[in-house]
Amino acid sequence: MQAGQTINQDYVRNLQEITKEFLCPISANIYNIQFLKFRIRDMESGQVLFEVERDPDEEQIENLPPALQDDSRRIKYHFGPQFFELKTIGAQLTFSIGDKPIKNFTIIERHYFRNVLLRSYEFQFPFCIPNSTNTWEHIYTIPEIAEDIKQLMIENPFDTKSDSFYFVGDTLVMHNKAEYDYSPINE
Repeated sequence: MQAGQTINQDYVRNLQEITKEFLCPISANIYNIQFLKFRIRDMESGQVLFEVERDPDEEQIENLPPALQDDSRRIKYHFGPQFFELKTIGAQLTFSIGDKPIKNFTIIERHYFRNVLLRSYEFQFPFCIPNSTNTWEHIYTIPEIAEDIKQLMIENPFDTKSDSFYFVGDTLVMHNKAEYDYSPINE
């Protein structure tokens, strides 16, 4: 990123590789968007693949020591190789907002394997009323991936990564990162 570069939706749509750093500070979240619950499920079977709920007593990210703030914006998933058999998944997000209304809340997610773009997704939530809790489910179509690339993804845990950019209008207010492990799950 060049100094003075404006980070808008077009900028992130044109990224050719995973970002090396976060593109906005925690303080950019002037709408007090708080993620409360997140669930990923297979749309065909309904099987829950991942679920996490925020502890109501947990410290808000803004109040964490600076060293821990970036860690709290990263997540690692271990889905196993059977993930590649799925056609569509749903990601349900429950979130609250502060005392400002939100218009045109947009999520742009860019998924990469070794800095090669696999798929870009965009989801829009047109309006959130102030001081509300909202639930939003995004439906993802799993892209066709060549068998040799799938095998490399399975053999190289966490080389598959994503950037999730959250915009209100065209202003970046949040940026999270994820890493994925598709190696077999030992139970």
